[in-house]
Amino acid sequence: MKFEHFALNVPDARAMSRWYVEHLGFVVVRRREDAPYTHFLADETGRLVVELYSNPSATIPDYAAGHPLVMHLALFTPDAGAVAHRLERAGAKPFSDEKLPDGSRLMFLRDPWGVPLQLCQRAQPFPGF
Repeated sequence: MKFEHFALNVPDARAMSRWYVEHLGFVVVRRREDAPYTHFLADETGRLVVELYSNPSATIPDYAAGHPLVMHLALFTPDAGAVAHRLERAGAKPFSDEKLPDGSRLMFLRDPWGVPLQLCQRAQPFPGF
Protein backbone atom coordinates (compact mmCIF):
# COMPACT_ATOMS: atom_id res chain seq x y z
CA MET A 1 0.00 0.00 0.00
CA LYS A 2 0.99 3.61 -0.54
CA PHE A 3 -0.13 6.72 1.27
CA GLU A 4 -2.66 8.54 -0.92
CA HIS A 5 -3.93 11.52 1.07
CA PHE A 6 -4.84 12.88 4.49
CA ALA A 7 -8.27 14.56 4.71
CA LEU A 8 -9.59 17.40 6.86
CA ASN A 9 -13.16 18.66 7.10
CA VAL A 10 -12.72 22.43 7.48
CA PRO A 11 -15.04 25.44 7.67
CA ASP A 12 -13.88 27.10 4.41
CA ALA A 13 -12.02 24.70 2.11
CA ARG A 14 -11.73 27.23 -0.71
CA ALA A 15 -10.11 29.97 1.38
CA MET A 16 -7.93 27.51 3.25
CA SER A 17 -6.75 25.95 -0.02
CA ARG A 18 -5.82 29.38 -1.39
CA TRP A 19 -3.81 30.09 1.79
CA TYR A 20 -2.00 26.73 1.60
CA VAL A 21 -1.13 27.34 -2.06
CA GLU A 22 0.06 30.90 -1.48
CA HIS A 23 1.91 30.42 1.81
CA LEU A 24 2.91 26.73 1.98
CA GLY A 25 3.73 26.28 -1.70
CA PHE A 26 1.18 23.50 -2.22
CA VAL A 27 -0.42 22.99 -5.62
CA VAL A 28 -4.00 22.02 -6.38
CA VAL A 29 -4.01 18.62 -8.10
CA ARG A 30 -7.79 18.16 -8.12
CA ARG A 31 -10.72 20.30 -7.03
CA ARG A 32 -14.45 20.37 -6.92
CA GLU A 33 -16.07 23.77 -7.48
CA ASP A 34 -19.41 22.83 -5.90
CA ALA A 35 -20.16 21.79 -2.32
CA PRO A 36 -18.30 20.36 -0.44
CA TYR A 37 -15.57 22.29 -2.35
CA THR A 38 -13.06 19.47 -2.13
CA HIS A 39 -9.46 20.45 -2.89
CA PHE A 40 -6.59 17.98 -3.10
CA LEU A 41 -3.31 19.80 -2.47
CA ALA A 42 0.14 18.34 -3.09
CA ASP A 43 3.47 19.43 -1.70
CA GLU A 44 6.27 20.40 -4.10
CA THR A 45 7.33 16.75 -4.45
CA GLY A 46 3.84 15.53 -5.29
CA ARG A 47 4.51 12.84 -2.70
CA LEU A 48 2.09 14.11 -0.07
CA VAL A 49 -1.52 15.10 -0.73
CA VAL A 50 -3.87 16.82 1.71
CA GLU A 51 -7.61 16.89 1.01
CA LEU A 52 -9.57 19.87 2.32
CA TYR A 53 -13.34 19.93 2.13
CA SER A 54 -16.29 21.64 3.85
CA ASN A 55 -18.96 19.01 4.46
CA PRO A 56 -21.66 19.89 7.02
CA SER A 57 -22.80 16.23 7.03
CA ALA A 58 -19.97 15.56 9.49
CA THR A 59 -18.63 17.53 12.43
CA ILE A 60 -16.02 20.10 11.58
CA PRO A 61 -13.56 19.76 14.45
CA ASP A 62 -12.53 22.75 16.55
CA TYR A 63 -8.90 22.45 15.48
CA ALA A 64 -7.89 25.50 17.53
CA ALA A 65 -9.10 23.85 20.74
CA GLY A 66 -7.02 20.69 20.32
CA HIS A 67 -3.39 20.33 21.29
CA PRO A 68 -1.08 20.13 18.25
CA LEU A 69 0.30 16.82 19.51
CA VAL A 70 -3.13 15.24 18.88
CA MET A 71 -3.07 16.08 15.15
CA HIS A 72 -0.86 18.28 12.98
CA LEU A 73 0.51 18.63 9.46
CA ALA A 74 4.30 18.39 9.62
CA LEU A 75 6.32 20.19 6.96
CA PHE A 76 10.07 19.90 6.37
CA THR A 77 12.03 23.11 5.99
CA PRO A 78 15.75 23.87 6.28
CA ASP A 79 14.96 27.17 8.11
CA ALA A 80 11.99 26.84 10.47
CA GLY A 81 12.50 30.28 12.01
CA ALA A 82 12.32 32.15 8.71
CA VAL A 83 9.30 30.15 7.53
CA ALA A 84 7.51 30.66 10.87
CA HIS A 85 8.09 34.40 10.64
CA ARG A 86 6.70 34.49 7.09
CA LEU A 87 3.64 32.40 8.05
CA GLU A 88 2.95 34.58 11.08
CA ARG A 89 2.88 37.63 8.79
CA ALA A 90 0.30 35.71 6.70
CA GLY A 91 -1.98 35.07 9.70
CA ALA A 92 -0.59 31.94 11.37
CA LYS A 93 -0.34 31.94 15.16
CA PRO A 94 2.78 30.65 16.94
CA PHE A 95 2.35 27.86 19.50
CA SER A 96 5.77 26.45 20.46
CA ASP A 97 9.41 26.28 19.45
CA GLU A 98 11.50 23.30 20.56
CA LYS A 99 15.17 22.66 19.96
CA LEU A 100 16.09 19.00 20.30
CA PRO A 101 19.41 17.64 21.64
CA ASP A 102 20.42 16.47 18.14
CA GLY A 103 20.17 20.05 16.78
CA SER A 104 16.72 19.67 15.21
CA ARG A 105 14.15 22.44 15.61
CA LEU A 106 10.40 21.76 15.74
CA MET A 107 8.02 24.70 15.65
CA PHE A 108 4.24 24.53 16.01
CA LEU A 109 1.97 27.18 14.55
CA ARG A 110 -1.74 27.27 13.79
CA ASP A 111 -2.95 28.29 10.36
CA PRO A 112 -5.64 31.03 10.30
CA TRP A 113 -8.33 28.31 10.81
CA GLY A 114 -6.59 26.81 13.84
CA VAL A 115 -5.17 23.71 12.14
CA PRO A 116 -1.78 22.89 13.70
CA LEU A 117 1.27 23.03 11.44
CA GLN A 118 4.64 21.72 12.54
CA LEU A 119 7.77 23.08 10.90
CA CYS A 120 10.49 20.43 11.02
CA GLN A 121 14.07 21.59 10.67
CA ARG A 122 15.85 18.29 11.24
CA ALA A 123 19.54 17.84 11.93
CA GLN A 124 19.20 14.49 10.16
CA PRO A 125 16.38 14.84 7.56
CA PHE A 126 14.33 11.78 6.68
CA PRO A 127 15.51 9.97 3.52
CA GLY A 128 14.49 11.77 0.36
CA PHE A 129 14.42 15.26 1.89
